[in-house]
Amino acid sequence: MVDFQTPQGGTIGIADAPIAALRESLRGSLLLPEDAGYDAARSLWNAMIDRRPAAIVRAAGAADVMKAVNFAREHKLLLAVKGAGHNIAGKAACDGGLMLDLSAMKSVRVDPVARMARVEPGALLSDFDRETQAFGLSTPTGINSTTGMAGLTLGGGFGWQSRKRGLTIDNLQSVDMVLASGELVQASATQNPDLFWAVRGGGGNFGVVTSFEYRLHPLGPQVLAGLIVYPFAQARQVFDGYRKFTAAASDDMTAWMVMRKAPPLPFLPAEVHGKEVIVVAFCWIGEPAQGEAMAQTLRSFGTPAGEHVGPMPFAGWQTAFDPLLQPGARNYWKSHDFKMLNADVERILCDAIVKLPTEECEAFIGHLGGQVNRTAVADTAYPHRDAEFVLNVHTRWRDAGDDRRCIDWARGLFDALTPHATGGVYVNFMPEDEAQRVATGAYGSNYARLAALKARYDPTNLFSQNQNILPKA
Repeated sequence: MVDFQTPQGGTIGIADAPIAALRESLRGSLLLPEDAGYDAARSLWNAMIDRRPAAIVRAAGAADVMKAVNFAREHKLLLAVKGAGHNIAGKAACDGGLMLDLSAMKSVRVDPVARMARVEPGALLSDFDRETQAFGLSTPTGINSTTGMAGLTLGGGFGWQSRKRGLTIDNLQSVDMVLASGELVQASATQNPDLFWAVRGGGGNFGVVTSFEYRLHPLGPQVLAGLIVYPFAQARQVFDGYRKFTAAASDDMTAWMVMRKAPPLPFLPAEVHGKEVIVVAFCWIGEPAQGEAMAQTLRSFGTPAGEHVGPMPFAGWQTAFDPLLQPGARNYWKSHDFKMLNADVERILCDAIVKLPTEECEAFIGHLGGQVNRTAVADTAYPHRDAEFVLNVHTRWRDAGDDRRCIDWARGLFDALTPHATGGVYVNFMPEDEAQRVATGAYGSNYARLAALKARYDPTNLFSQNQNILPKA
C-alpha cells in the first residue's frame, strides 16, 4: 500500500497491485522513496524546494505520459510535472503526490531544409543549441543553457534573439500534448487553435506537452557578444548611457544590465573582485562590422574595469552565465515589467545594490521591445507586449539561516519599484508565494479566456501544480 496526497489535501491509499501494474506498463520507470534514483529524480534547481512525492514516473515517451496522467486522474491524486526542474517556484515536485518526470525525454531533431526542430520536453537549452547550431540555425530561447526548453516555452521565452525574432512562443509551430483526459492531441494554428493559443504563455495549465515544433532562423555559429564591466561608482552614468542606447538600438542588438558583486572573472583586476559592479551584457546578431560600432558605444558609458568582448560561438555565449546559476543554492526572485527606466528606478536600484545580502545576489534588467512588441496582446496567452524591460531581483544564498534576510531584501526592493512598473510580471519569474499575481499580473486581459479554456480542457484542475489558472465556474 502506498499513501498518496489528493489535490484537496487528503490521503488515499493505493494498493501494491495497481502500482506494480503501472510500473510494468511503462517503457520508463516508476520510483518509490526506497528506490535508487528517487532523490535525484525529485531534486530541483532551487534548493529551497525539498519535496518528497509518493511515487515518480520517469517517462520515456508519450505513452508513459498518458499512463501517468490517467493513473493520477483515475485515482484522484495530486500530480506534478517536471521538465528540467529549473523553475524558481519549484512546482515540478509535490509532497505525497505523483510526480511525472520528463527529464529523460531529451530528443532534439532538426530538419535543416525546412528549418524546423522537433524537441522533447526534457531537453535543455544546451541540447537545443548543440543540435541547431550544427546547421547554423536557432530560435529565440533564454540566456542560461541549463534552463529547460519546456518550461521556458510554456511561459513565453525571451533572450538574445527576441528583439529581432520575437518570443520563443512566437516561433512555436505546434505541440503534441496529453490532456487531462489522457488523450494525446496536436495543437497548432490549424489544429485545436484555441489550445495552441493557451499553451503559448499559459504554462503547464492545459496538459503535458510531449513534443514542441519550432521554426528556425539562420544564426552564427559566431556572434559578437560579451560583457563590459563598470565599477558601481559609475552606475548613474552607465544607466544614462544605457537608457539612450536602448531607446535607439537596432533589433539586432540586445543589451542587458546586471548589478551584483563582481565574481573573480579572469579579465577583471583582483581589486574589483567582490566589489559592486554594473555589467552590460550584449549580443549582436547582425552584420559583424556594424556590431563593432555598437560595442564601442557600449564601452563609452564610463570607464570599464574590464571586458570580455569579441566574436564567439553562440552556443558558447549561451553558457556565459551558467557558473553563476548552478543548482544547489537557495533562490528567491521578485520581478517587474517596465515601459521605461526612469530616474526613480535608477535611484532605487542604486540604493539597493550597495546593500546586497550575499555575494551571489543580483538584479538584472532584460532588454525587450522590438519584435516582441509587434505581436498583439490577444494573439497569445502571454500578454506583456508593451514591456520594454523586465527586471528580476534574484537573491541567491547557501545557508537556510539567511532565508529571511535575503527574502526581505528582495521584497523591499520589489515594493519600492512597484509604483514605477507596469503591474505585469513574466510568469516564469514568479516565486511560489505569488499566486495573487497570476490573474492580473501574469495574464491581465487574457485571463478570462484562459480560465474558460481551463474549464474546457482541465475542468477538475488536475494540472494544478503551476502558477495556476483556475477553471472558470
